Amino acid sequence: MAEIRGGGGGCCPPMDLMRSEPMQLVQVIVPMESAHLTVSYLGDLGLVQFKDLNSEKSPFQRTYAAQIKRCGEMARKIRFFKDQMSKAGVSPKVILDKDVDIDLDDVEVKLGELEAELVEINANNDKLQRSYNELVEYKLVLEKAGEFFASAHRSATAQQSEIESQQVGEDVLETPLLQEEKSVDPTKQVKLGFLTGLVPREKSMVFERILFRATRGNIFIRQSVIEESVVDPNSGEKAEKNVFVVFYSGERAKSKILKICEAFGANRYPFSEELGRQAQMMTEGIPGTFLSSLLVSSDRWMGYVWCINTVSIHGRVSGRLAELKTTISAGLDHRKILLETIGDKFEQWNLKVRKEKAIYHTLNMLSLDVTKKCLVGEGWSPLFAAPEIQEALQRAAVDSNSQVGSIFQVLRTKEMPPTFFRTNKFTTAFQEIVDAYGVAKYQEANPTVFTIVTFPFLFAVMFGDWGHGICLLLATMYLILREKKLSSQKLGDIMEMAFGGRYVIFMMSLFSIYTGLIYNEFFSIPYPLFAPSAYECRDASCRHVEATTIGLIKTRDTYPFGVDPVWHGTRSELPFLNSLKMKMSILLGVAQMNLGIIMSFCNAKFFKSAVNVWFQFVPQMIFLNCLFGYLSVLIIIKWCTGSQADLYHVMIYMFLSPMDDLGENQLFPNQKTVQLTFLFLALVSVPWMLLPKPFILKKQHEARHQGQSYAQLDETDESLQVEITGGSHGHEEFEFSEIFVHQLIHTIEFVLGAVSNTASYLRLWALRYKLLLLAKTPPEHVITNPYALLVQSCPLGVVVSLLREGSPYGVGFQQYIHPYRWDPRLHLCNRGSASGDGDVERVPSRPASSLGGVSEQVLRRRWLQVCSLHFHSSRKRRRVSDDGSFLLSRELLQMPSSACAYIRYEKEL
Repeated sequence: MAEIRGGGGGCCPPMDLMRSEPMQLVQVIVPMESAHLTVSYLGDLGLVQFKDLNSEKSPFQRTYAAQIKRCGEMARKIRFFKDQMSKAGVSPKVILDKDVDIDLDDVEVKLGELEAELVEINANNDKLQRSYNELVEYKLVLEKAGEFFASAHRSATAQQSEIESQQVGEDVLETPLLQEEKSVDPTKQVKLGFLTGLVPREKSMVFERILFRATRGNIFIRQSVIEESVVDPNSGEKAEKNVFVVFYSGERAKSKILKICEAFGANRYPFSEELGRQAQMMTEGIPGTFLSSLLVSSDRWMGYVWCINTVSIHGRVSGRLAELKTTISAGLDHRKILLETIGDKFEQWNLKVRKEKAIYHTLNMLSLDVTKKCLVGEGWSPLFAAPEIQEALQRAAVDSNSQVGSIFQVLRTKEMPPTFFRTNKFTTAFQEIVDAYGVAKYQEANPTVFTIVTFPFLFAVMFGDWGHGICLLLATMYLILREKKLSSQKLGDIMEMAFGGRYVIFMMSLFSIYTGLIYNEFFSIPYPLFAPSAYECRDASCRHVEATTIGLIKTRDTYPFGVDPVWHGTRSELPFLNSLKMKMSILLGVAQMNLGIIMSFCNAKFFKSAVNVWFQFVPQMIFLNCLFGYLSVLIIIKWCTGSQADLYHVMIYMFLSPMDDLGENQLFPNQKTVQLTFLFLALVSVPWMLLPKPFILKKQHEARHQGQSYAQLDETDESLQVEITGGSHGHEEFEFSEIFVHQLIHTIEFVLGAVSNTASYLRLWALRYKLLLLAKTPPEHVITNPYALLVQSCPLGVVVSLLREGSPYGVGFQQYIHPYRWDPRLHLCNRGSASGDGDVERVPSRPASSLGGVSEQVLRRRWLQVCSLHFHSSRKRRRVSDDGSFLLSRELLQMPSSACAYIRYEKEL
């Protein structure tokens, strides 16, 4: 169903959360000149939900399609500004006065101017940044390639000098002949070309291999690693790159190299190879004194060409980089100032554009009159809102200087109205929690009334601790006392969620304090707040770590409120509290499920549906209470009588063997007869829910429409028009198959849900049990010994190979478990040891002296109770040895390294 929600105010009548507000269908006829202002005032009021009277038209055929497109374009510009501000780290200014009126035309012009300016600034900044990144890469190429050419020329000069020195002692007559042999035709000389650039480091090896294969080895390539990451000019992201120099011969090889560079994303940069150009650049970039000193020795001139050229270009590139850096910094400062100017008005512009778009969207839902001078709209509104709507219509007509006022009238209809619950700041969060599961139908009972109490109370059942509750209460009180200031601020995602649910957390904290007092836990420490403990030690044995409640005697009255603090710290604490809280969870679950069924009875009585009372409410109550209500009664009887009956056994054999005697599990006389009666009623209630209701509904439908082929017309044309346009719900065809399938699904869902929901309420006990175990871990073992977390988080049947006996890890594990006096009897052995029994290995048990003085039989029994669940599923793969020991195969635990587990087991257990 559709839903309308409004905030409660001083003008509203007293709230009634139990039922949704009574609704009415109203019609509004608004002149064209005041339509915009009228919809704006009604939107601020928030008590009208308009129907779409133009559903047959496409969005482009509606009256105000151009205005919506215009608002959409302005919204796009605002999103662009928001994205730019988030990238620049500029936060929009929070507006305190939201009633400032801004002209939409002025906003549109201003947004267009600011967008054009910001786009131009971004484009110029991108170009400058790209040039800067290219120059940085060019500078690196000059450094690395210059070093390569300089070292290569020094090596060639040294080799030439060595050859000349070897030819000094040769015969003069032989020299011309040798020179003629060495002379080569200049036209046949091979001229080598080269390319320089940068390639991503992760692609460098593949790049070199592809070049070698493409040119069939007719290249020479050298690469140099750049230590620091550089910003790629194309992508704008940092990357690790290598400088490369590739020597080739021929234009064909050059074209192949260029294509490969383009495919690998390698950026190429020029490196002059003409001596004249190098000399020109050298004379422009090198001081004259330094140049003349180089020209003193003409033999060394060619050796310094590469070095001088590189230094000259390097100096000019560095100067250009400094200029670009200054220009980019100035551009970024100007961009930040512009974004700060936008941020001052951003929230006002955003609110104005969103509001205008919503107004025009609503106007498109109104139909245009035949005269095209007014708009006609229909919508749902609460009954109490009629005076406020009329006042808003009159105010809009006066403010727009309209000569004709708006017309407001109520229409009659058979349509199902939407659901509207008036909420305030306290109940809004609870209502949203309920709506997340489903919105109630019109005039149905609202579960939010009960959720305000049940939801935080069930939370407190799991996390009851009055120390934690006080901390939660203080944090929530801060949010509540500063809610006016915080509501006008931009909060983070987590903080926004916590602030929205501040009253839910407030109720949780109160109930946590309440249940914490019942549990008698202040940060998991008991305190005798209301009276001293009712029990005292009879002898010194009850003060032992392994003490139970056997050594205690009752000397005072029963502890007045909550759990007696004497239970805390004893060995019987966990069994006692687990039994208490597990059974309490079932009682709470059955009570809440009964509450839901009772609410369905309230709905049936409100709508005067006897079918739902006798064929839905009654069988559901019988089924639920004959099974789980009976279990709740047994729990209470067991608490009152102190019986040792096994309730699991009673409930299981109530279905499997209902005719067997109960024996020691009998709690009251004639219990067997009562169980047979309840079982019979539960089985009968299932077809009671399924079969009668569909046939009764079919018969009622046939009787209602029998002889009604011709119906009398209503008196007014308005009601006729409403019946034609929106009253089709009263004339829907009755499909018996759909009704029967729906009832079948509802019956199956209830039967299965009664079982699964009762089991689900055990999570209250399970989470509380987990917290209790964590609370019992000594702080020094959690802080100083990480194996405490290992045991608490991992299944107890899993043994990590690091925990070998004798290793430092195994010693730490034993130190952790020693204070609890429950030795797990874990014995780790090497899988490679020769056991002579196939894939099964066996380890002798440890002597009793290593058990810390605990009885061997007691320790084995307690450890088996813990581990039986973890090893039960693999019973078929266990074998029992002669002395009663479990032998676990290697494949059973699937250890990551050489380790296996062994558990001592006595046959009498």
